[in-house]
Amino acid sequence: MTAWKSINDIANDVQTGAVSALSLVNQALETIETNQQFNAIIATLANRARERAKQIDDRVKAGEAIGRLAGVPFIAKDNFLVFGAETTAASNILKGFNAPYQATAINRLEAEGAICVAKANLDAFAHGSSTENSDFGTTLNPRDPTRVPGGSSGGSAAAVALTMAPFALGTDTGGSIRLPASFTGIVGYKPTYGLVSRSGVVAMASSTDVIGPLARTVEDAALVLDVMAGRDDLDGTTIERDTADYSAFSGAIKGRKVGVVKEYMGEGLEPGVRKSIEQAIDQLKRAGAEIIEVSLPSLPAALAVYYIICPAEVSSNLSRYDGQRYGYSFKEAKSLDDSYGKSRSIGFGKEAKRRIMIGTYVLSSGYYDAYYKKAQTVRTKLINEFDSALAEVDFLIGPTAPSVAFKIGANTADPLQMYLADILTVAANLVGVPSISLPAAESQNLPVGLQIMAKQRHDRDLLAFAKLAEGIIK
Repeated sequence: MTAWKSINDIANDVQTGAVSALSLVNQALETIETNQQFNAIIATLANRARERAKQIDDRVKAGEAIGRLAGVPFIAKDNFLVFGAETTAASNILKGFNAPYQATAINRLEAEGAICVAKANLDAFAHGSSTENSDFGTTLNPRDPTRVPGGSSGGSAAAVALTMAPFALGTDTGGSIRLPASFTGIVGYKPTYGLVSRSGVVAMASSTDVIGPLARTVEDAALVLDVMAGRDDLDGTTIERDTADYSAFSGAIKGRKVGVVKEYMGEGLEPGVRKSIEQAIDQLKRAGAEIIEVSLPSLPAALAVYYIICPAEVSSNLSRYDGQRYGYSFKEAKSLDDSYGKSRSIGFGKEAKRRIMIGTYVLSSGYYDAYYKKAQTVRTKLINEFDSALAEVDFLIGPTAPSVAFKIGANTADPLQMYLADILTVAANLVGVPSISLPAAESQNLPVGLQIMAKQRHDRDLLAFAKLAEGIIK
């Protein structure tokens, strides 16, 4: 596997003519081709990518300034609308769908010269923690092909770990960027809710969906975030970005208050993961960080809250896939109702159906107050607890996942066990705070992720601290 330079260095090389954008695209496509056995990629955009690369090379020769991502290849999770290939969200119900427009995040990256070369595999509609729910087959973990890469952005994470591209895009609804980053040994960043536009991205749970980068380093992730961040008229939930560059790092570890979340270090954590995280905490302490134990009493309820609110929003968002306007449609239907029923029955996979049923149930008359309303009440309590904790400390830390990557098939027969993989990541989505997973010391020769969280809108501060921590905990 040929290692990539930093994104900044790649862009500089293209802009100065030291390397061509076309050669970079060809390198990415060749790496994808030679690693097909990992099933990280659903489709390549070879023709469009090469055409864009040639245009960039011509502009460089003409003396034009391209942008901060000049010629940098990247991979988009297949729930991003992108020209040049179908967008399926890894579900049969969207096979054959070609996007009529592109996601805002894609447009902003391309405006700075980045080139999308492929669409990555995922759990269908981003429903899952292992990338085993894909209608295009399971993605394998590059570190151990008998294990999962995490999910739902497993294809994106595996692609970066396999050096198919310098970075990839993922979505994080309950840990879907950070969990695969932890399982594959790379950096995964979930920004503050609303910092990156979700326009043109297939919706899962709209109150927790976040877009972010998967990369090899914090520096690369920060640069990609800086390009994508900011308000978008096409997404009413977007917020103003920081006026400063997210990749403009400053500060030091010494004197920063770091809260170790008590509930994250308790029962259910694999011994090897615990040892790795404790080692990282000790390294931060020796670097001058002030380590404080912090308790978030409602945290044990976060997973239950998430798996009430998330399916409720899923059941609403998936109602648009009815077989009438786009995607799969059952052609032999005898009536409109029959077309609805058969198209959805055949098109949706088991996990999508499970979440639709759970979500519809918790929103139904007689159960709304007992489940959905109560879950939203606990969510507010979680928000208050995070606010209080982050008023006392600068950052909250703990493991990203309770275990290293598990074996393929280990949890497929037990949905509850599969959902437990998200137990340490869902809270950040419920409360909307930024969170990052960094590679820490390994366990069983497999990657372990250290999770760091900060206050809402403190993304730049979090990335700067993570950049410092990155050099200490490896």
